[in-house]
Amino acid sequence: MLKLKFSDYNIECGTDEAGRGCLAGPVTAAVVILQNNFFNKEINDSKKISKKIRYKLKSIIEKNALEHSFSHVYPEEIDTINILNASILAMHKSLNKIESNIGFIIVDGNKFKPFKNIPYKTIIKGDEKYLSIAAASILAKTERDNYMLKIHEEFPQYGWNTNKGYPTKFHKQAILKFGITKYHRKSFKLFDEQLKLKL
Repeated sequence: MLKLKFSDYNIECGTDEAGRGCLAGPVTAAVVILQNNFFNKEINDSKKISKKIRYKLKSIIEKNALEHSFSHVYPEEIDTINILNASILAMHKSLNKIESNIGFIIVDGNKFKPFKNIPYKTIIKGDEKYLSIAAASILAKTERDNYMLKIHEEFPQYGWNTNKGYPTKFHKQAILKFGITKYHRKSFKLFDEQLKLKL
């Protein structure tokens, strides 16, 4: 069972990102502040639940959260500042959209940078432990997936409707065949040497 809160602060938010390991598309972060009496037994790490349940929970979270937000950081900036900094930037951008007076921030993972002197705690596998981080993981994942479906229409040959920009064999072979797009991260290892070998 996931816990509602980590701290004793009245307003605690959870934040998480999606798309760190992708070859194309943005890294997306979300922030969620849940009400102090919130309960939902289905909410979990977005990677552990089906697409259908993710989208069902997205609606529940958006309807019942005290506040929520999300932000994308795009490939050009990822290539400039690196993926870790881009992930944290996406979290900061999402936090900047929150109007509530945040007392405490809980962050999935082990890296973060201070935000407006608000106390925070990084929690490894936080999306499996705390409801607000899991809720943020669901919003980040679904909002990023929606974006990837949209750009898939522009470049259908890469299969982003199914791989969402992750380095699947199909995606890597499409890069070798068609080259890269404006949505690809040029600082990532886009070409797999094994695919080039003529056995």
